[in-house]
Amino acid sequence: MTTDNARMPASPIYLISGVPGAGKTTVARALCARFPQAVHVPGDDLRDLVVSGFASALDPWTDEHSRQFSLSWRAGASIARRYADAGFTAVIDDVVRGEDLRRDFYPELRDRPLRKVLLKPTLEMALARSRQRTTKTFDPQRLEAVIARLYETLANDAPGWLVVDTSQLTIEQTVDAIVHAAW
Repeated sequence: MTTDNARMPASPIYLISGVPGAGKTTVARALCARFPQAVHVPGDDLRDLVVSGFASALDPWTDEHSRQFSLSWRAGASIARRYADAGFTAVIDDVVRGEDLRRDFYPELRDRPLRKVLLKPTLEMALARSRQRTTKTFDPQRLEAVIARLYETLANDAPGWLVVDTSQLTIEQTVDAIVHAAW
């Protein structure tokens, strides 16, 4: 079976970023549900594919962490592009900074536009949400220092991003803000 993607207009590619506890995965899945065909590309899951030699983000950062994150970002961007070219809306969720986009995402996306969304609840709200998580295999309090460090880094790196303060928004309201943004 062959398909002719040249005739089919490419679907949008979204990147949902934010600190741990910002709601990236929940929002990404809810955003996907708004489209007739959509694929969710979770960055954490791509990194979790490493069976031996996994570099955990909870450990002190090394060159190996940088390498594994870079690999997952390039793979995620490539997957998203391929699905979007086939008519699926693609939604990547991960903690991503501008320098990561330039180095790892844009080369894989080629000339495809990227709808960048930064979920930015207050720091206190992100910390509280992280503490309430039950889906992690570790104590979520281990993320608190990471969240505090990344919070300002991501805030300073947001030009060109749709920044959504999700502190008082429901998931549906957050997705509405993303869907109705002027891209």
